[in-house]
Amino acid sequence: MAPKTPPAYDASLADHGFEAKELKGLTYPLGDHAPQYGEIYPLAPDLGWTRMPVPGNLAHINLWILDDGDGYAIADTGLFMPGTIEHWKAMFAGVLSDRQMTRIFVTHFHPDHAGCAGWLANKFKVPIWMNRTEWLMVRMLTNEQLDHPPEEVLNSRRFAGYDEERIEEMRKSGWGKFARAVSRLPTGHVRLDDGQVVRIGQRDWTVMTGGGHTPEHASLVDFHNGMIIAGDQILPRITSNVSVMDSEPEADPLGEWLDSIAKFRAALPADMLVLPAHGEPFTGVHVRLDKLASGHHERLEKLEVALRDTEMRAVDTFDLLFDREIDDSVYGLATGEAQAHLRHLHLTGRIKCEIRDGVGWYHAA
Repeated sequence: MAPKTPPAYDASLADHGFEAKELKGLTYPLGDHAPQYGEIYPLAPDLGWTRMPVPGNLAHINLWILDDGDGYAIADTGLFMPGTIEHWKAMFAGVLSDRQMTRIFVTHFHPDHAGCAGWLANKFKVPIWMNRTEWLMVRMLTNEQLDHPPEEVLNSRRFAGYDEERIEEMRKSGWGKFARAVSRLPTGHVRLDDGQVVRIGQRDWTVMTGGGHTPEHASLVDFHNGMIIAGDQILPRITSNVSVMDSEPEADPLGEWLDSIAKFRAALPADMLVLPAHGEPFTGVHVRLDKLASGHHERLEKLEVALRDTEMRAVDTFDLLFDREIDDSVYGLATGEAQAHLRHLHLTGRIKCEIRDGVGWYHAA
């Protein structure tokens, strides 16, 4: 079905002609409507929404096309893979053929967001606007390709409870999968700092950074028009992965994530329209942020109580933390998230950790 053409701009999206949907305290003004891959749906005269494919359960990533003077800017880019590239090329030959790209904004370093950034920047000779830390993460990870994982990485998986069979599979699989889904960035970038105000077309967007999901994920907030390009910072139905990263094995990403939730909760108006990286645009941001925080606190409490009865490794906590079977496709993500919850409990003095034969065993304080 062809997308409906919205009438005059309405920040609530109520005039777009779709039946709004209410679910778990959130309102989806466009219901379940979403653009097809490579189609641009106009949320406003100067703001378009498109999607690109992502393998696995995510299925898609939302990307945003913003009027920028005589041309257009984009926010996030999709994975650097044939399907995404073909959709971009079709848009350049079709709906975007009479306009020039001006710049590329990237919320954070993950491949579904930064993947095509380098390819697009080199193709159109335009700058990438990105938080410095996130940009450096991409530069580092695209250059890190090895035949085998570093030994300290394998030791960290032993610490989490991986058996030697799983360790050996990791060893054989090489190191550097990130670079397979991300094009090489140009030498330089334009930095996005927390609190910075960026003019894009006729809108002023305030940069808000948050930690935990990545080191300095950058969202763009249009306070005047009441909307936020949220990336993975605020998702409507799923919770962003919060993991202990190999680059910072002693960090407390869950503590950073909870602090970020509080930061966004205090700064964003309750009626703000959220443009998330996955799912559909929604309102009810305070409800969602409260739910994200309470969900993590509930998991922390559940872990703390369970560890009073028995000691556990990170891999032993999956049934307590997740409502799905953890298979090989998500084993690494689940391990990182389990470690993040255990580390937060440990660093806040709620549990203790003993290392025996290189394995971390957690128990009640």
